[in-house]
Amino acid sequence: MFSWLSSDDRRKKDPEVFQTVSEGLKKLYKSKLMPLEEHYRFHEFHSPALEDADFDNKPMILLVGQYSTGKTTFIRYLLEQDFPGMRIGPEPTTDSFIAVMQGEVDGIIPGNALVVDPKKPFRKLSAFGNAFLNRFVCAQLPNPVLESISIIDTPGILSGEKQRISRGYDFAAVLEWFAERVDRIILLFDAHKLDISDEFSEVIKALKNHEDKMRVVLNKADQIETQQLMRVYGALMWSLGKIVNTPEVIRVYIGSFWSHPLLIPDNRKLFEAEEKDLFRDIQSLPRNAALRKLNDLIKRARLAKVHAYIISSLKKEMPSVFGKDNKKKELVNNLAEIYGRIEREHQISPGDFPNLKRMQDQLQAQDFSKFQPLKSKLLEVVDDMLASDIAQLMVLVRQEETQQPAQTVKGGAFEGTLSGPFGHGYGEGAEEGIDDAEWVVARDKPMYDEIFYTLSPVDGKITGANAKKEMVRSKLPNSVLGKIWKLADIDKDGMLDDEEFALANHLIKVKLEGHELPSELPAHLLPPSKRKVSQ
Repeated sequence: MFSWLSSDDRRKKDPEVFQTVSEGLKKLYKSKLMPLEEHYRFHEFHSPALEDADFDNKPMILLVGQYSTGKTTFIRYLLEQDFPGMRIGPEPTTDSFIAVMQGEVDGIIPGNALVVDPKKPFRKLSAFGNAFLNRFVCAQLPNPVLESISIIDTPGILSGEKQRISRGYDFAAVLEWFAERVDRIILLFDAHKLDISDEFSEVIKALKNHEDKMRVVLNKADQIETQQLMRVYGALMWSLGKIVNTPEVIRVYIGSFWSHPLLIPDNRKLFEAEEKDLFRDIQSLPRNAALRKLNDLIKRARLAKVHAYIISSLKKEMPSVFGKDNKKKELVNNLAEIYGRIEREHQISPGDFPNLKRMQDQLQAQDFSKFQPLKSKLLEVVDDMLASDIAQLMVLVRQEETQQPAQTVKGGAFEGTLSGPFGHGYGEGAEEGIDDAEWVVARDKPMYDEIFYTLSPVDGKITGANAKKEMVRSKLPNSVLGKIWKLADIDKDGMLDDEEFALANHLIKVKLEGHELPSELPAHLLPPSKRKVSQ
């Protein structure tokens, strides 16, 4: 539990007590950031005001992709059940935005009813009008996966000018609205058709500044041979590199995310490993939700500050009586120079500025005479929030993480790989031989014994120095060999007998085959003669 003093800049007395991160974010936004946004009309240019539901809602995943890339099937795979309004087919089927959320009974809430519900984080979507709201629904159903996360299914992205215009609403703008509020954006691609349409390219560009939330899934990868898969993966990375202008590489997961048999099972192990990584990423969302909301508020505050500097600069340049229209055109055309001046004067990073072309388009319809001059106190309050309050809230985030039980996504497809023989890595690496009655190391022990007796054992044991001479032949780093030694020297006498030496070589083999070493020696790897002693 942390406290902050009242919102005046001197922080005199009567501390406010924040019980949770969510409560703290709400209060900071309403008392410190929102006044700045309203004063400089931030909501007309960038993003509607945040509401309580935006801070309280569960983590959300946004699925984006061209038609027939398997977005709806991906949701069906995660939930392991159909959801209301679900349609799957090779043709463009999902023509609506569908928010798949937890509910006591199956049902669909239409868009117009959804945006008036204060408990749902969608109220501000009403600004996109009926053309969009008629294509927006919430599918509710009881499902253990949805107790931790919500999933947004989107219409398949088409190619061609006619389909883009006929939507009747700004598709890219709607996706950008969701991108600001979701915890993860998953771009799905079909391994059979990698051509990125103009609209999809436009959408990916609209998601700029949210690259940290983006993940890419190369779906239906079981339908092509290994050699073709390598080429498709290379082509996908090349295409994305042309659109996503960042030096970092977006994480791509390769697999076949549906419950049907694999058509070409050659890459089964690869698909299993990729699915494990993707599931781990999704399961971490509830645990990191508070940190994500905190991060998004910081990004919003930085943009709001820059916006205030831009608007106040334009106001300052405007004449008081004559020539307003001509001056407005001149200022809009010279906006790049204004950006540069603000950047130098206030030491602001170029990456914090809004898109130049888009800002110029928005300014065309604005009345500059209604803009407000620079009000330092509003900016000082936001600076104070970023410098002090956010830092203390970060501590509260960590405290919540330690106090609350481990939050993770459960149920559906996530349960199928948690335990049992079909869990990830079961029976492989250090887990090999877990169900065997015989000690798994015994298979290769005769070979290890031959080496053991060349190392001059005394009283049936070899010294650490002699063991080292043999173990370094593996070319593994000393840190890894040290861990292997610690696991293999079961009686902790600083020497290895023949069984311990065989175990050490088995663990070296596990590591050389690309598997991770266990932090503690599993019971099935204990040599038979040591099991009673250990127990």
